[in-house]
Amino acid sequence: MAAEYPPLPPLSTGLRCRCPRCGEAPLFEGLLDVRPVCPSCGLDYATVNSGDGPAVFVILILGFIVVGLALWVELFFSPPIWLHLVLWTPVIIGGAILLLRPFKATLIALQFRHKASSDIELLRE
Repeated sequence: MAAEYPPLPPLSTGLRCRCPRCGEAPLFEGLLDVRPVCPSCGLDYATVNSGDGPAVFVILILGFIVVGLALWVELFFSPPIWLHLVLWTPVIIGGAILLLRPFKATLIALQFRHKASSDIELLRE
């Protein structure tokens, strides 16, 4: 008989980058590679596909923050353009790396929670 797992909040499992079913094992191998199977509960991640959603959210959110901060710095301090380049390049790269994992994990957890699948045959049933 299969073990019963209580439903977990997708936001908390996503932000912690954990398995959406058990909430225990890490979802990723490396930076953004999803494991083939959860080592804790055995959940198969074969049909998991977050697509471009995480990248779109990160671009929009990070772009809004960086453009706002760059405008503020420009209006109050008027630094040379090279200083903007030195300031905002690491913020953009670091922010993208930090935000992509939790956004991808949250979208995978939402996909699991709502029983969405990228497999067309499963959608036809």
